Amino acid sequence: MDNLKQFAVRTYAFASSFLHNGLAVFGAVAVIALMMGARPAVELGVQSGPSSAFGIIRHEGISVQVSNAEKENPEYRTLAAYLSRRYRVAQDATEQLVGAAYHAGVRTGVDPLLILAVIAVESRFNPIAESVMGAKGLMQVIPRYHLDKLDALGGADSVFDPLTNILVGARILKDAVRRGGGLMPGLQLYNGAFTDDSQQYAQKVMAEKQRMQLMLKRSRPKTAA
Repeated sequence: MDNLKQFAVRTYAFASSFLHNGLAVFGAVAVIALMMGARPAVELGVQSGPSSAFGIIRHEGISVQVSNAEKENPEYRTLAAYLSRRYRVAQDATEQLVGAAYHAGVRTGVDPLLILAVIAVESRFNPIAESVMGAKGLMQVIPRYHLDKLDALGGADSVFDPLTNILVGARILKDAVRRGGGLMPGLQLYNGAFTDDSQQYAQKVMAEKQRMQLMLKRSRPKTAA
């Protein structure tokens, strides 16, 4: 049984590697939109079809625009500001993507900082990044591999919707960790590099996550002794 499971994991990893790996092509439209930092209005309700990359990011009637209460949370704002500076993304857009990662984290049980770290490594926060092998969006989801997940959220075309992409990517990541038998092999499986014993991809993602954790720790006010 263990040999059969290992064979299945390696077969999945080989197929993922063939389709997933490839240099992401960054769109000039996304860069311009990010730099402009459009501020969407709050609106609740289900939208027919995927939302625009930098309009209101919706899923199941939930607006991902950060609420005023969340914006007043120093830790939340610090994280969005840090990612905005590091990846040269307008802070308004970054706040939406951080919010989407936290929503996906609640829904899937995946650490939102891990989700953000995967986004950083996969697409550098470009919502319309696309690899030559067909991996798309923030978390570089390959639609033909995950049509079952995308169909429930608007179909294959919704892969470029930031919230859909993040939510589906988080579900794929959770499944990869389960299949791989742990976080590090799961990250390698997510990237299609399960047979890489050096675990370079997983190390890169974890380094991004640790940078965010360290930054948040340093930003917290010191308590009096």
